Amino acid sequence: MRARYRREGVWGLVDHRATRPRSTLGRADERVVAALREVLETGRERSSGTLGRLRVYTGRLLAERYGEGVVPLPPAATFNRLVHALADGRGLLGSARQRRWRSARPAPPFVPTTVMAPGELVMLDSTVLDAFVVLDDGVVERPELTIALDVATRTICAAVLRAKGTRSVDAAQLLAQMVVPAPMRPGWVEALAMEHSVVPYERLLSVDARLEGAAARPVIIPQTVVVDQGKVFVSSSFIAACESLGISVQPAPPGNGPAKGHVERTFSSINTLFVQHVAAYTASYTGERGKGAQGEAVWTLAQLDDLLQEWIICGWQEREHDGLRHPMLPRCALSPNEMWAALVAVCGYVPVPLGREDYIELMPVKRQKINDYGIRIDYRTYDHTVLNPYRGERSPAADGLWEIHYNPHAPGQVWVRLPKPDQPRGYGWEAVPWIHHTLVSAPFTDFTWQHIKRTVARRAQRTQHEHDLALALRELLERAAAGHGTHREKVVAARARTAATDGAVWGILYGRQPEAEAEEPEDDEVFGDSQDDKELELLTDDDGALRIWPAEPAPPGDCPAGPVQEAGVPAPRRPAVTVYDPFEESLRW
Repeated sequence: MRARYRREGVWGLVDHRATRPRSTLGRADERVVAALREVLETGRERSSGTLGRLRVYTGRLLAERYGEGVVPLPPAATFNRLVHALADGRGLLGSARQRRWRSARPAPPFVPTTVMAPGELVMLDSTVLDAFVVLDDGVVERPELTIALDVATRTICAAVLRAKGTRSVDAAQLLAQMVVPAPMRPGWVEALAMEHSVVPYERLLSVDARLEGAAARPVIIPQTVVVDQGKVFVSSSFIAACESLGISVQPAPPGNGPAKGHVERTFSSINTLFVQHVAAYTASYTGERGKGAQGEAVWTLAQLDDLLQEWIICGWQEREHDGLRHPMLPRCALSPNEMWAALVAVCGYVPVPLGREDYIELMPVKRQKINDYGIRIDYRTYDHTVLNPYRGERSPAADGLWEIHYNPHAPGQVWVRLPKPDQPRGYGWEAVPWIHHTLVSAPFTDFTWQHIKRTVARRAQRTQHEHDLALALRELLERAAAGHGTHREKVVAARARTAATDGAVWGILYGRQPEAEAEEPEDDEVFGDSQDDKELELLTDDDGALRIWPAEPAPPGDCPAGPVQEAGVPAPRRPAVTVYDPFEESLRW
């Protein structure tokens, strides 16, 4: 002790057993620790297992590196304590979902994003809704919900409910819905109108006349949209739609949910505040699902969409959000509508009207040549006499290809951008029908067409094969309409009819399938004053405001009602498929 005192002073007299630094790993072999860390890191993306599996994999790795029996493993209890010492707090244990979330998180420190204006940052995402709906022919399925959330005001700017198979055209529809005021739907109470909300309605109406008769949903023009790496949002069609509206696209890192945590949390709120009160609620996980949830489905897709849109206006936009605080009233939580009213007074409001050409430009685009046979897209040939002056010619674009827009939910026609020197923009859109539109008069989608392509083998040249595909498509739709066919065929046909008649804005804007007529229509009948142009005139005013919405939801099991027609305007013709049933015919006699 005297020697330690001379060497270290008073510190030399202290019992160093109490001051010895302790390690969470104890006296474990460094080679075992390194091997176990490697096994834990490689298991981030694997399915969850037991600690015994980690022990086996660690022993194999030590045997491969140092030889069999050279580095012994500690006892099972000691090994388990070592695993928890290395994994706890680092996201290396737990469920597979938690491990993926932890591995996708960027390296700290984190810098929060500050958003001060509506539309400065808007997050888009899709999810499968936790509820069953009834499609045509009694097919029960879970739909897909796509929403756009404004971070500054927590406003659900737009929501699209679709049967399974959301496409880039549905994501572009969100952009169109955001910049257009939401009109009051039939059956809604007057309390849902914007003039009865906290929004400064009179001041905004003097700037944007489209707000007259609109619902209490803010009109927000996005500047930057944050999307994930889903093929719907990173597709060239969606990016082109954003560019046409001057919107910047900011993709989130792959598999990184926290990068768009606001919209992910909103989906959870929609589940707890709305979906769990809907018939046929499925819960978020299979283990939480009740018995016979699929048999409780009573709402059609159009009915559930109408309920969702109504809830967004009266249930979400008017509900206080703890993350919204006024600078002058920091202790008072605001609703999304109140926050928008506070910010729009500072940032201002500029309306962005959309016309028919703008809606067409939001659809998916392809660039192709105009050949002698017309335009071919995925074994479908589109042709008309309006293309005659441009067959074999190069377009004015640098690549010499013509810009063609199409709707995957209604592939019966496409729109071609053609030079029009007499028009202000210098170009115009011409609708070109599918050459077999008289053969297939029932509504179908690109999803239906892909199913037919996979089931019909090619046995002839391309022209004959396209005709065979059209015949097979017509037979499929007729079988499904008569209640026959396999379950897969019924699902495919039901999704097609739902996409064409669910009352979504996108399907109404661009018209429906070309009519099945016995003779070729004249140019001025189809392309000068076409049925699609008439529908667009009904649905959009001169300022681009939508004015027509689906009628009251149909009873369960019936087809959803079509768009509401103005007085004195004939309803658009709907193609119908009739199948002769001798039993029904005998009862009718």
